[in-house]
Amino acid sequence: MSSFPARTYNQSHLPRPYVPGKRRISIYWSWSYPWEAQRDTAELDNRFSTMTEVRQVSWPAYETPEYDAAHFLQGIAGTLELFHRSTLDFQRVAGEVTGNPVAVFQRIDQAGFKLPIDERILADTDTLMVFGLDHLLAQEEAAPEEIAAIQRWLQREGTCLLLAPHHDVGFTNDLKQRQMEFEHHGDPLVPRQQRFGAYTRSLMTALNVPVRNVYGLRPAVVEGTRSIAPLTTFRDLDTPRLLDDVTTFNFHPHLPHYELTEPESDAVRLLARQPIEMSRPHPFITAGNTEFNSLIWLPPNTARAGDIVMADSTNFTTLFGGTDSLANFWRNLAAMQ
Repeated sequence: MSSFPARTYNQSHLPRPYVPGKRRISIYWSWSYPWEAQRDTAELDNRFSTMTEVRQVSWPAYETPEYDAAHFLQGIAGTLELFHRSTLDFQRVAGEVTGNPVAVFQRIDQAGFKLPIDERILADTDTLMVFGLDHLLAQEEAAPEEIAAIQRWLQREGTCLLLAPHHDVGFTNDLKQRQMEFEHHGDPLVPRQQRFGAYTRSLMTALNVPVRNVYGLRPAVVEGTRSIAPLTTFRDLDTPRLLDDVTTFNFHPHLPHYELTEPESDAVRLLARQPIEMSRPHPFITAGNTEFNSLIWLPPNTARAGDIVMADSTNFTTLFGGTDSLANFWRNLAAMQ
């Protein structure tokens, strides 16, 4: 008898009842699964890898029968499924903390159903996590009705919107800079140009979140190990205690810098920065930077009762491993007051 519960697919969401102190968390993948999965694999840039490419680079990690053609998708769709599978540990931990299952939605799913963010998602959600892994070329943007629905939802006490646009690699026309960025992050599965986050960017603009996701930076590691270097934290600003017992996030070779477009203030609090791998040249390093912004919190204000948090989606996945510290971050977010 398998220790895992049966899996369901292609069914309507069953609302979760409200229980005081028990958050209801939802993940929203901002992509169109069909658009991403059916990208021309002859294109070098702005697409996800195929499973064939993943297997080639990661060999022998995916050479077991569960990943062969009879059991697993081999094209780009297979890589998208790896993203889904990589959040299962977070979903388990969050479920243990909240007593509620984590609901997972996609903007357009495998079956072609489009689901904008509206009351069907928001009515039984306290923490909405928007994972911005849509390529800019897909031109996904939040509709006015979605923005209005989120604004109304954020007026409800206890809500939290986590925005997680991923990296913006190679946004320049300078091919030498694109190659420098590629050599800096060192991930052969990321092309010289891979620009993410049109949907989350549209939300940030509409909600007056003064942040922009730029670059894809390789974090430093502890010398002599493969462990990510500790965060630089600003715990005195961390009223929601997201960083309790947290010293590091997840290692990922190309993490976005969440660039502030206005000065830090009580309304926009930078809670953590990540040291950069300085041995690999990068324009951001040349500009004098040694760390990038990795966690930002916008407390409630006169326009909303809810919080807004910014942290990269890879901090909720385990494709590149996981740590006890990262699991503590998950628990803190799930228990956020």
